[in-house]
Amino acid sequence: MLFPESPVAGNLCALVLSTCIALSLLRLFEETARRGIFDQKLNRKLVHITIGLAFMLCWPLFSSGSGGAYIAALVPGVNIVKVLLIGLGIVKDEATVKSMSRFGDYRELVKGPLYYASTITFCCMIYWRTSPIAIAAICNLCAGDGFADIIGRRFGKKKLPYNTDKSFAGSIAMAISGFMSSVGFMYYYSMFGFVERSIGMVVGFLTVSVASALVESHPVSTKFDDNLTVPLVSVFIGTLVFS
Repeated sequence: MLFPESPVAGNLCALVLSTCIALSLLRLFEETARRGIFDQKLNRKLVHITIGLAFMLCWPLFSSGSGGAYIAALVPGVNIVKVLLIGLGIVKDEATVKSMSRFGDYRELVKGPLYYASTITFCCMIYWRTSPIAIAAICNLCAGDGFADIIGRRFGKKKLPYNTDKSFAGSIAMAISGFMSSVGFMYYYSMFGFVERSIGMVVGFLTVSVASALVESHPVSTKFDDNLTVPLVSVFIGTLVFS
């Protein structure tokens, strides 16, 4: 953490730094959306992948225990307020709507983007950086679901028999990317002593990622939004395999 001798000052500095990183990334993708540099769907998924994972990279900057977790949670917590205000039509922000929505409708923000920000906030507050459940839930939501869409759209010619809107390529990409990013964060956090690397944890991450990919590919995730179903399943299966 920053300034070990003064946890309050360290947490506040970490909060400012993490917020600046998050806002910079959001601003970057708002600008790419405004200029049409990427296709809108690709731009939205790049936001989806990078924001949550970049925030997790900042967790070691905060102090241990609930104090650091609650202060860190303010970063995505503020975004909950933002997407609510925009999604309810109280605040107008076309750049944000374009970078986060599927079809350019501001009302979409109170669904997928709200579930996304809420998942990261609650995983941070409840599980924090010592829990593989938080790692698995956020990595499968961000990297897994993000790459499932990107790869699926480009290489997903062979569709799943139980859901023609999803492909084998997308589901495989989700399982692999969710798993690999989870293992990557296991190694990253082990450098700080937050978790201990183990084969059991790796197997647990694989189990959660496969389960998340199966749920994401099921029609129920289209009905209820995979930003909701994927984290719920990740936390549920993670609780079972990591207990």
